[in-house]
Amino acid sequence: MRILFIGDIIGKPGRDVVSAELPRLKDGLKLDLVIANGENAAHGFGLTQSIAREFFAMGIDVISTGNHWADQKEILSFIGDEDRILRPINYPRGTPGRGANMYQTRSGERVLVINAMGRVFMDALDDPFAAVDAELNVCPLGEGADAIVVDMHAEATSEKMSMGHFCDGRASVVVGSHQHVPTADAQILPGGTAYQTDAGACADYDSVIGMEKFAPVQRFLTKMSQGRFTPATGPATLCAIFVETNARGLAARIEPVRVGGRLKQTMPVLT
Repeated sequence: MRILFIGDIIGKPGRDVVSAELPRLKDGLKLDLVIANGENAAHGFGLTQSIAREFFAMGIDVISTGNHWADQKEILSFIGDEDRILRPINYPRGTPGRGANMYQTRSGERVLVINAMGRVFMDALDDPFAAVDAELNVCPLGEGADAIVVDMHAEATSEKMSMGHFCDGRASVVVGSHQHVPTADAQILPGGTAYQTDAGACADYDSVIGMEKFAPVQRFLTKMSQGRFTPATGPATLCAIFVETNARGLAARIEPVRVGGRLKQTMPVLT
């Protein structure tokens, strides 16, 4: 199975580069499932119903999120009925939406996608390790699902790496989101789980993590807020990871994807 995980899509530049590049990626990489983190899609903060529909029309199968998932309050009215959108699984019981769900590819393969959120330097949510462990126990790889993808939305690299090792051998891929910078540690862990600390973002990289530079730089210089950040509007780079699984659902291959914009380009080649 071939899976593409697209990093945080930030504002209109991020949406535009995904719209422009995803058809070529789907065709060239012969993708079975496309997952994208969409928590920054609406002007850099949250997700609207119209943008979610735009993503589905582009060919994104599942939208994961993170700490900004509810910044656009309209999501509370539709996330309960839209099972292709996930919010972090370790929010308290009773929170609208779901943190994990099973999806079926066009060829009938079953993929469990889990969206978890870290707690280091972030909100004090329930334990993400316990929440992910419960899902993996209920739906074991190779029995309940043909592939399992975990989006670990977290600030601390140590927490993301710990989740990768915690899931090693029980998930097809654990990928980090939230930091908006693609890391250079794509690898297959000893137990067969593909891992990368952060997939990066779909954003203009002439920026501060996807945002116009002036306001965040001034905040560091003056220790005073300059108002709400806004997405940088230059040409964006689509950052993602490509994972190919074997017959057991473990990873046979993981490679970074970077197309468009100012970052060095890299594209997997099928053999």
